[in-house]
Amino acid sequence: MPTRTELGVWRSFLRAHARLTRVLEAELIAEQRLSLAAYDVLVQLAEAPRHRLRMTELADAVLLSRSGVTRLVDRLERAGLVLRERADGDGRGVVAVLTAQGVDRLRTAGGTHLTGVARHFGDVFDAAELERFGRSCAKLVDEGQV
Repeated sequence: MPTRTELGVWRSFLRAHARLTRVLEAELIAEQRLSLAAYDVLVQLAEAPRHRLRMTELADAVLLSRSGVTRLVDRLERAGLVLRERADGDGRGVVAVLTAQGVDRLRTAGGTHLTGVARHFGDVFDAAELERFGRSCAKLVDEGQV
């Protein structure tokens, strides 16, 4: 059982995460008409080799269900930011591919998002606090590796 302190810190972590994602999403929607999840899909595709990922890999990368990522990619495809193609050598697999328009949209939205990350997250900590927090988060990630 977690201690009272552990539960308090856990709840504080959850509230901080929820608040930050709400604020960052609100800024993206207001300034770019793009959800945080859509922005994340564009980022994942931009960072992938040849700007393409299998739909299952994309769902894992953005922490959405397969059906959730399918619906989101549908919307991004209609907007011309992403397209779907058959996976090389596998007639059953489908990949999402970032279009040139998607790259441009990501570049524009990135300014809004990264400014928000700096303002609402980075500017809250001094350098030593940020370093400690980064190490703490890395420990949480490493703990989840099985």
